[in-house]
Amino acid sequence: MLKLTKVSKVYEGKVAFRALTDIDLEIEKGEFVTIMGPSGSGKTTLLNIISTNDAPTTGKVEIEGENPHKLKKNDLAKFRRNELGFIFQDFNLMHTLTVEENIVLPLTLDGARVKEMKEKAHTIAESLGILSIMNNRTYEISGGQAQRVAIARAMIHDPKLLLADEPTGNLDSKASKDVMKMLVSINEKEKTSLLMVTHDPQAASYSDRVVFIRDGKLHSEIHRGESRQAFFQKIIDMLSLMGGDGNDFSSIRV
Repeated sequence: MLKLTKVSKVYEGKVAFRALTDIDLEIEKGEFVTIMGPSGSGKTTLLNIISTNDAPTTGKVEIEGENPHKLKKNDLAKFRRNELGFIFQDFNLMHTLTVEENIVLPLTLDGARVKEMKEKAHTIAESLGILSIMNNRTYEISGGQAQRVAIARAMIHDPKLLLADEPTGNLDSKASKDVMKMLVSINEKEKTSLLMVTHDPQAASYSDRVVFIRDGKLHSEIHRGESRQAFFQKIIDMLSLMGGDGNDFSSIRV
């Protein structure tokens, strides 16, 4: 589904900075993978390259066998809109629009019919439990509701790959659990491939596999077994082994 081959990123400047070195990574269709590592390890750079918001200096990125970095500007914008879904820590919602208008925004860019947009928005809002707030403005809803709206917007066009950047970063523990359960449900029901970057071991424990990155290189990876609690403990142990500043990882929420 997603394949990275020898991906490296060097930022030029007075002193060149190597953010990533020879990253090889594969994600199967329908797999839920988390990337973790200390601050400055290259997680966000990696996510930006996969999301096509940044380009690798060397190496190759393939999504469903296609290298989006070779597409022309308009084709790349269309690819990003149709094939990828994005969920951000700060929700990135438009405060001048209603919840419903935010959800259908990707479809309006594709010129979809109003009736079709409303039907799709209604269906996905119902599945995420936000039907009652569709006419609210985004400043009138809670953080947990806002992240559900962001998930609905990301899923409205049935992306093949969902990219989540610290999706629970601004949420309390209950809202975090609700959002992670929703992402797992989407992953299982829709078979949507999911790649998440997080500092939160609790959020990471919902995924199938955690890939650890340090100093721009792949450090290790661990797979979930039957028990999420045991997986959570393995994640904690690996983070401790990797070291780093105590502020690098969010407070533990069981």
